Amino acid sequence: MFLNRAVCGLRGVHSTRGLSSRASTILSSLDISTTDEVPGVYDGQWGGSGEVITSICPTTGEILARVKTASPHELSEVLGRTREAYTVFRDVPAPRRGEIIRQIREALAAKVRLHLGALVSLEMGKIKTEGVGEVQEFIDICDYAVGLSRMMNGRIVASERPGHSIFEVPNPLGVVGVISAFNFPVAVYGWNLALSMAAGNATVWKPSHTTPLCSIAVTNIVSRVLESNGIPGAVAGLVTGGRDAGSAIAESRDIELVSFTGSEHVGKIVGKTVMSRFGKTILELGGNNASIVMPDADLSLAVPSVFFGAVGTAGQRCTTTRRLYLHRDIAPEFLERLQTLYATVKPADPLADNTLLGPLHSHAGLKTYNDTIEHLRSIDAEILTGGDRYTEAPLDAGNFVQPTIAIPKSVDPTDHIWKKEAFAPILNVAIFDKLEQAIQWNNAVPQGLSSSLWTRNMQNLGKWIGPSGSDTGIVNVNVGTSGAEIGAAFGGNKSTGWGRESGGDAWKQYVRWSTCTINFSNNAPLAQGVNFPA
Repeated sequence: MFLNRAVCGLRGVHSTRGLSSRASTILSSLDISTTDEVPGVYDGQWGGSGEVITSICPTTGEILARVKTASPHELSEVLGRTREAYTVFRDVPAPRRGEIIRQIREALAAKVRLHLGALVSLEMGKIKTEGVGEVQEFIDICDYAVGLSRMMNGRIVASERPGHSIFEVPNPLGVVGVISAFNFPVAVYGWNLALSMAAGNATVWKPSHTTPLCSIAVTNIVSRVLESNGIPGAVAGLVTGGRDAGSAIAESRDIELVSFTGSEHVGKIVGKTVMSRFGKTILELGGNNASIVMPDADLSLAVPSVFFGAVGTAGQRCTTTRRLYLHRDIAPEFLERLQTLYATVKPADPLADNTLLGPLHSHAGLKTYNDTIEHLRSIDAEILTGGDRYTEAPLDAGNFVQPTIAIPKSVDPTDHIWKKEAFAPILNVAIFDKLEQAIQWNNAVPQGLSSSLWTRNMQNLGKWIGPSGSDTGIVNVNVGTSGAEIGAAFGGNKSTGWGRESGGDAWKQYVRWSTCTINFSNNAPLAQGVNFPA
């Protein structure tokens, strides 16, 4: 049962909102006002005189806060102050920058970790363990960036010319714009901020307009650490707002790199806009991920992993399992076991300890779910379980839907139902006979983020991870599509966007590279033996 479920009725700008106790306790613990409009712009000081947007709890439908976004003038000022802050921060020694990141890590790991995780559940809707886990991702990438701050090394290249040395040197890039999505309102920014700061850049963040409170809470934490170290707050600037704010960041020549997480449609626009001014991009777009289960798979591992991959976060992860390809020999048993697990799912308040299914984040998500179910029925797909909203109280106040398993009649991966990603807990199933057929289905869609093969056969494994195997950026064996560690680079191929964030060599995108040739001889020979006497 939700605690003190209430829907607000604001009579005026400064009226007290009728917040439930669960909401007011979480917001107060993070110093977010529960009475006044909340400033949503930060560049060393808090402000906001633009449009007022509302943050709505997807579980109860109550208004959590009204947030003052950036006006066009304020946005211009934030970008200017962020550029000024960069010119200061780039000269701070990298190990010193790492120490500041370590302090951010400590601030997140204190009691704030639980409070901030609860805010993710409150505002985004993901269950408690996932909300806390998302903050843990931010903590972990800070750990990574602290070590990286002493290891962002270049290279020495052997020169063919006597008395010459060649160095490849990484230097700070400039200003990084981060446009993040609602489904990971903390972690994605953390991936970018930690590496950007380690590299010596300033960052300006434009979060999803539906999760402004998470961004305000994070910026509060980060800004206090910066201020205590005498670093300009605009090193980690914030502009809440809608499409216009995102467009301004994509168009700004003062922003060298734009990291965008969102839909393929908008990502294409962002990519073209940034490229038109010769900026750099990191694009994390559609997923549409598949799991393939072979007859030799350990079903005690595969079934629960597919279950989490398809149902976790109510199907709103970029890495959610959306396509399931089952070998004919094990399909009946697998589906029977999977439906048994689906039957155990009970939707509830995501802040409750034992909840496994929270709400969809927004009414737009509800429409996507409803439209997809309607389409499945129109093509005579067999719906094994799910296919409706939860309408009984108190679930009727939120965006709760039934996780769905469907078997479309067509197995053509170029059909609409297979190639278009529906950001909801809908799993489409097809049956195959040969691994080569399943790999072809896996690769035939436009997206290329994550994929999984379940097998104990080494030949299957070798084929799957090799040149004729999965074409996604994340290629798993006996591991679900959903969930990744920060030590490895995260990102996809094809219409997913080719970007890489988090670990691995992702840091190299946040620097500019200089190839420096130094002549310490008494001669000036040309390369390749070119002779040009003067």
